[in-house]
Amino acid sequence: MSRRPRTPPAPLPQREGIDPVRVRLPLDGPWATVGEHLVERLSGAGEGVVERMLAAGRIVGADGTPVRADAPYAPGLFLWFHRDLPDEIPVPFPLEIVYRDEHIVVADKPHFLATTPRGGHVTETALARLRRDLGIPALGAAHRLDRLTAGLVLFTVRPEERGAYQGLFGERRVRKEYEAVAPYDPTLALPRTVRSRIVKERGVLAAYEVEGEPNAVSRVELQEHRGGLGRYRLLPTTGQTHQLRVHMNTLGIPILGDPLYPVVTDPVPAGDFRDPLQLLARSLEFTDPVTGAEHRFRSARTLDAW
Repeated sequence: MSRRPRTPPAPLPQREGIDPVRVRLPLDGPWATVGEHLVERLSGAGEGVVERMLAAGRIVGADGTPVRADAPYAPGLFLWFHRDLPDEIPVPFPLEIVYRDEHIVVADKPHFLATTPRGGHVTETALARLRRDLGIPALGAAHRLDRLTAGLVLFTVRPEERGAYQGLFGERRVRKEYEAVAPYDPTLALPRTVRSRIVKERGVLAAYEVEGEPNAVSRVELQEHRGGLGRYRLLPTTGQTHQLRVHMNTLGIPILGDPLYPVVTDPVPAGDFRDPLQLLARSLEFTDPVTGAEHRFRSARTLDAW
């Protein structure tokens, strides 16, 4: 059995905390030149974009040398380049560091800041900010928190340890506590545990519940209420996309500021930070898989609606 070739290290440095894109040419195909393949493969970049990048020497090989558009096609060749960064409106809220050691960084993320680069949110993400601010290019996210949700996110310092920390979440060995502000319903019996099967389709904004074996479990507790609103403690034991938002909506008490549940509304305009989702990842608790230390972290943020 042939071994898969080792991926060379990136010859390009990060830009604004963002890694260069890596592509590997297929082992077979009809292309005569590298440029011919890249123009076809990266057609979504726009007409003429790849040709201009090649002409400007922005696409390089493992030794950092720019690749020529007319270079003969080389099966298995690794190439790197930086995409043009989108224009982004800065998220005007601080990203606080709760804890840092040689293995992990725990950050307290504000509302509206994405965890990792995705779509139109690239440099204005928690990961890119932390890489720049802390000077840790290898920093990676152990899990994700929705862009609209504030609170605690765990990052890893060493790439070789990332799998161990990601495994904590995949194996449900992290105790997570959330806080939410939503309408108060005096007829709703709480606390209760909500179990359902949630489906989130790619390209569809809102998740939804279907019949079948539950894959999402959340405990909902009312902490206090006043003026028609309640402050809720949410304890998920699974991690489906939008799970808490879906379950609160199912109970008839959708979280304040939610643009998807119960009704999908128009997208929030870029730069509109007036109505944050009233959901906060309040605490994380776990046994460190590398050091064995018992960790409990708590967000110092408050929800504006309360």
